[in-house]
Amino acid sequence: MKPIAIFRHAPHEGPGHFAHFCDTNALPWQLFRIDAGDPVPAVPDAFSGLVFMGGPMSVNDDLPWIAPTLALIRAAAAAGIPVLGHCLGGQLMAKALGGSVGGNPVKEIGWGGTRVLESSLARAWFGPVRAFEAFHWHGETFSLPPGAERILESDYCANQAFVLGSHLALQCHVEMTEEMIQSWCAVGTSEIAAAIASPAVQTPRQMQALNATNLPAMRAVAEQLYGHWVLGLQR
Repeated sequence: MKPIAIFRHAPHEGPGHFAHFCDTNALPWQLFRIDAGDPVPAVPDAFSGLVFMGGPMSVNDDLPWIAPTLALIRAAAAAGIPVLGHCLGGQLMAKALGGSVGGNPVKEIGWGGTRVLESSLARAWFGPVRAFEAFHWHGETFSLPPGAERILESDYCANQAFVLGSHLALQCHVEMTEEMIQSWCAVGTSEIAAAIASPAVQTPRQMQALNATNLPAMRAVAEQLYGHWVLGLQR
């Protein structure tokens, strides 16, 4: 089987639980460290799927790797190679496939409730899950590309996930581990402090106090989503 290409855009925003899922299910994967200067592949043909992680930048920034990343996503979609995006990754997908990315009404940082929409497509991806506490860290959000269907929402961000064929874009971070949350809280101290007036922003102490309850449940949701996504991989 061809490997799954995973794209990291910041040193502390790695594949997290997705890598564990791949290893547990004997799915080969290859990490592209965009933050360390790894080049974006020109074509997706060597991979069974593409997975894009988060990052503190905007897809609207003038960064040298964004245009080739958008082109790679479009090429994968044209070739029927499944794409999965987490937060920034979902925003890259939206922009590549005809949507747009702009400011969310408020910042979401920390744990917050999400609701699965009542549709047959949402049920196919989420199974019996109807609501769960997701981890968030974003100030921007995406619109839906043409032909995409929204399957997840929160009180503070209407578009928490969309599906377009075999492609899944997430605004939230279902890939989190406890170590990642601790690292993000340390790296993002000033960002949290500047946004603490938002009703959707938690302090590091509040976030980490909820980890024991929320991480196992979100991990189960991630397994459900990832398990459905891999059904479309080119084997």
